[in-house]
Amino acid sequence: MAERGKLIRASEIGEYVFCARAWWLRAQGAEATGWSEARERGTAWHREHGRGVKSARRLRRLATLATVLAALLALAIFAEWWRG
Repeated sequence: MAERGKLIRASEIGEYVFCARAWWLRAQGAEATGWSEARERGTAWHREHGRGVKSARRLRRLATLATVLAALLALAIFAEWWRG
């Protein structure tokens, strides 16, 4: 029976779907052999991907700010031209 209040993580669901036996063994406390290097590579890849996502978010905000500023500048120039 599952512990009350225990969260099930997406990685656990993925592990179960991939190999229910491996999931069960890990739940029983068995350690995976030969997978630590692959897991470390996967963790490093996800960490690097997260940095890229964070950088992309910053660039998107910067681009939005630049677009708004450019639109305001164009509006000010147009207003000045219109007044003549």
